[in-house]
Amino acid sequence: MAETRHDWTKEEILAIYNKPLMELLYEAATVHREYHDPNTVQVSTLLSIKTGGCPEDCGYCPQAARYHTDIEGNDLMSVQQVKAQALRAKSAGSSRVCMGAAWRNVKDGPEFDQVLEMVRTINKLDMEVCCTLGMVTENQAKRLAEAGLYAYNHNLDTSEEYYKEVISTRGYEDRLQTIENVRKTNVTVCSGGIIGMGESSEDRAGMLVALSTLNPQPESVPINALVAVEGTPMEEQKPVEIWEMIRMVATTRIVMPKTQVRLSAGRTEMSREGQAMCFFAGANSIFAGDKLLTTPNPDVNQDMEMFKMLGLNPQKAFVKAPQPNTVEAEDSQFQSLGEKPRWSRPGHSIGQNEAATEKGKAKKLIETPIENT
Repeated sequence: MAETRHDWTKEEILAIYNKPLMELLYEAATVHREYHDPNTVQVSTLLSIKTGGCPEDCGYCPQAARYHTDIEGNDLMSVQQVKAQALRAKSAGSSRVCMGAAWRNVKDGPEFDQVLEMVRTINKLDMEVCCTLGMVTENQAKRLAEAGLYAYNHNLDTSEEYYKEVISTRGYEDRLQTIENVRKTNVTVCSGGIIGMGESSEDRAGMLVALSTLNPQPESVPINALVAVEGTPMEEQKPVEIWEMIRMVATTRIVMPKTQVRLSAGRTEMSREGQAMCFFAGANSIFAGDKLLTTPNPDVNQDMEMFKMLGLNPQKAFVKAPQPNTVEAEDSQFQSLGEKPRWSRPGHSIGQNEAATEKGKAKKLIETPIENT
């Protein structure tokens, strides 16, 4: 079997990324077959449990409050709403539900308690539960684990160097610290990034260095293609070529052989043939449903047709790691500490983010109705 290494260099990963495509595909497919069933792909459902109003300035994100993107915000969903959505996802073939909240970081209190109840509820449906809630402390990670959380998603987004061109409201170290906090529990780590934000192939390799040198490596790595949304600083970015996605998936598979590589945002722009090549190159998970948080996604019926055409089977839950136990709230060993951690605010400015912020303010002024006095 291919060795799992934790000492990859950027030069080594770039050399893999730039191999002749047929050679790259053959190597990636060979590694994939050593660790995974090539005819099984996990179907996951991404659910936005709290949409919009985020205080961050991520240049790619339509949920940032400072940009004007016509995203309809909503307060935190109820536990019953989430349960209904999870049951619907399960009946459509999903074995995993990922809940996303547009928060900078988790804050102790009633809303977090409500999320913990959502985790308990979905785990009892025998589905893998993943959350992406922003930065978390060690105690918060332990409370999520106790509730039955299977995975925590916290993407690095890009290389540490290019990160400063995308986000100014939090630091790269905060991402790594959150992953470290999750690693102090039995919760698996889901962490990947986005290509097509204007980064170089060196930055793509840099992100894979940061992920692959973690020990253990993340159990799950989403590879997203930027969906350029009007109103965000990256609205003018051109879509990435399918060949770039295939190369990124294949390279990820080679440097992180045991990891589930998730073909995530941007699939609406990909042909079935393109997606098939991504599966051949080592992708073994997709997100199903009509939306990925706020961006379009292929219809689940189209995905099932594609699976049938390619002879793919949906992966059952808890194949890669055992189902966590759920501890009820009244029996919890870990209580709210009312923490107020000082996550970093680097404070540098990013020209395109500031320009999009000003443009958003101007649009809101124009659209605000003037009341008669």
